[in-house]
Amino acid sequence: MRYGHFDDDAREYVITTPHTPYPWINYLGSERFFSLLSHQAGGYSFYRDAKMRRLTRYRYNNVPADAGGRYLYVHDEGDVWTPSWLPVKADLDHFEARHGLGYSRITGERRGLRVETTFFVPLGEDAEVQKVTVTNTSDAYKSVTLFSFVEFCLWNAQDDQTNYQRNLSIGEVEVEQDSPHGSAIYHRTEYRERRDHYAVFAVNARADGFDTDRDTFVGPYNSLGEAAVPRAGESAGSVASGWYPIGSHSVVVSLAPGESRELVYVLGYLENPDEEKWADDAHQVVNKTGAHALLGRFATAQQADDALAALQAHWTGLLSTYSVTSGDDKLDRMVNVWNQYQCMVTFNMSRSASYFETGIGRGMGFRDSNQDLLGFVHLIPERARERIVDIASTQFPDGSAYHQYQPLTKRGNNDIGSGFNDDPLWLIAGVAAYVKETGDFSILDEPVPFDNEPGSEVPLFEHLTRSFEFTVDNLGPHGLPLIGRADWNDCLNLNCFSTTPGESFQTTENQAGGAAESVFIAAQFVLYGEQYAELAERRGLDEAAARARSLVGQMREAVLTHGWDGRWFLRAYDYYGDPVGTDAHDEGKIWIEPQGFAVMAGIGVESGAAAQALDSVGELLATDHGMVLQYPAYTTYQIRLGEVSTYPPGYKENGGIFCHNNPWVIIGETMLGRGERAFDYYKRITPAYREDISDVHRLEPYVYAQMIAGKQAVRHGEAKNSWLTGTAAWNFVAVSQHLLGVRPDYDGLVVDPQIGPDVPRFTVTRAARGATYVIEVTNGGAPGARGRLVVDGVPMTGNLVPYAPAGATVHVQVTV
Repeated sequence: MRYGHFDDDAREYVITTPHTPYPWINYLGSERFFSLLSHQAGGYSFYRDAKMRRLTRYRYNNVPADAGGRYLYVHDEGDVWTPSWLPVKADLDHFEARHGLGYSRITGERRGLRVETTFFVPLGEDAEVQKVTVTNTSDAYKSVTLFSFVEFCLWNAQDDQTNYQRNLSIGEVEVEQDSPHGSAIYHRTEYRERRDHYAVFAVNARADGFDTDRDTFVGPYNSLGEAAVPRAGESAGSVASGWYPIGSHSVVVSLAPGESRELVYVLGYLENPDEEKWADDAHQVVNKTGAHALLGRFATAQQADDALAALQAHWTGLLSTYSVTSGDDKLDRMVNVWNQYQCMVTFNMSRSASYFETGIGRGMGFRDSNQDLLGFVHLIPERARERIVDIASTQFPDGSAYHQYQPLTKRGNNDIGSGFNDDPLWLIAGVAAYVKETGDFSILDEPVPFDNEPGSEVPLFEHLTRSFEFTVDNLGPHGLPLIGRADWNDCLNLNCFSTTPGESFQTTENQAGGAAESVFIAAQFVLYGEQYAELAERRGLDEAAARARSLVGQMREAVLTHGWDGRWFLRAYDYYGDPVGTDAHDEGKIWIEPQGFAVMAGIGVESGAAAQALDSVGELLATDHGMVLQYPAYTTYQIRLGEVSTYPPGYKENGGIFCHNNPWVIIGETMLGRGERAFDYYKRITPAYREDISDVHRLEPYVYAQMIAGKQAVRHGEAKNSWLTGTAAWNFVAVSQHLLGVRPDYDGLVVDPQIGPDVPRFTVTRAARGATYVIEVTNGGAPGARGRLVVDGVPMTGNLVPYAPAGATVHVQVTV
């Protein structure tokens, strides 16, 4: 069952009913100001950090779901409704929500009145713009009153939800009915003391009324759907003093049949230097110079239209870096638009703010952000460079790192701590991807501190060396890396032994004396250790490169000797030195992570172990909805394994389909020349191919989910945790660089398509280092077949197309 459709020409997903199985959202903003927006106008806005600079409130875990947003109420001769359906839930004669790239448009129609709102965050602005068009579609004159609504958060989102004894007494606003560009409400809570920032919510017309006190606007014991002021048809003029400050303007709109009126609402964030905070000597009136300038830039509907057009042109430019034309609409729309768009959102958000992450508990992940970089480095390489430096600056001198850092301060997060022993190696992955994409070796000389301590700066390459050496210095009895607190799988806690309800597996003190080892980190070391060696070699450090390759070779042998179970790779050795992920166990026999990553690293390819491992994946882990993380799932709590066994069978890390690691198997299959199987796996988890089962999948059919319930789950095929997941970056790597087979290397583009016979012809257009490559593939799809290349009419040996000068266009014909 579908609840909408793709509009590929407009690059939008069109939702045609408010009654989707779950709120389907979009992200607005790609610089400093961000908004989450559902198809029912739910969500919230923040500046840079969803915890520390939250502008508006949202209530997670609420009944009904999706409670809180930016709403527009319509009072039409006593009939009250909302064009977004929520919160009033009055029946609509027409509903449509269009999610586009950085903008959304929600349209509702009732009783001959159509209200269309376009939401977006303009480039270069710290504000959300809402352009409203009201049209009288009836044959009679209409006079209606519109009531806008936002509820201000008191900045720190965590404190806002907990510290009521203080917060219910500190709310402050200023009202400017005659602003230079309409009417404005200013959220100035705590501005009198330590804050230098405030928010503004304004409309580009002189409002007929206003409210800033939530209790007055909603009424005692009412829900937002029963709000008293819209039902009364007139604003109360309330001024918040403590309690719950809001922003609401009422505007009377009178329309002849067929007539329209446009309004522009702006929700903005402003900062003032300490010496310029006040407009008066008594320090009672906020200096609104910045706000007036902001509102002046969106004083007309034409200004809003121009800003939206600039945003759309920006995305057109970004997405021109990589595109495919294949004849498979689902493949094309995912590669050309939605997968890359999701990669950009994960770049901005990491795992911090979604409809499954509150924006309070998690900042930017060390591991997460390095992996996310793999999916967006081709789009914004200059910002990828900045991100790499930010990440590396949280590393410790021994090569380990904070697991997360806060985006506002860019400092490590002590609440999460460190000790995840896979973290250091991801830095090598991110830096190598950046250098391959850009050719910018100068980044390796960039001075970068440890733990953000001034004076500790060393060249970035030294950070990579510390990452490499951290693994070398932390090996267990089998010569495999020690797992520490956990590896990529945060829930595999082999040293924790937690028996206390509510205790965090990720932060509790680990039991000393064990030697738990990770086969996954071993495979990771082989793959990224080789990349470190190549970077060293290209810097002229031949001895360091030779040593690194020797250590990588030793690790490869350790995996084949101590990490092989006969039909697949082991997952780990536990605290006591017993294997995890072995056929000898009744549960948790085979785990997906080492199978995919070991084959990606080339381990066992020559001996046939790699093919055997992936055959076992197909036999035991693959389902119609993707590959489960391990099988069989655990049915009881395994104290020696930790959090992984706390989930019911088939969910999350306990036998769920963790989409993030499915691409590792997909890439592994392409390396073995088994493109048909790889493409089949790709389609099982890719949202556009799952659109017809949206009633089962439940989440957005345009972006990846982190998890799909596994074959032992009660609700097999149901997705959770959409948008913010490493699945986005890894699936783009899998499809763009391995299935379609065009990937950057240090000296050129590798062209090696492996997608099987389902896509007989396709053309990839790839911009790289200022040149454009048009790669036309004729694909027989035979197992193991590799492409023969003709570059600008000249047949060539191998699959590396050298980089051309900037401005050049290179034509490549590939026959597979």
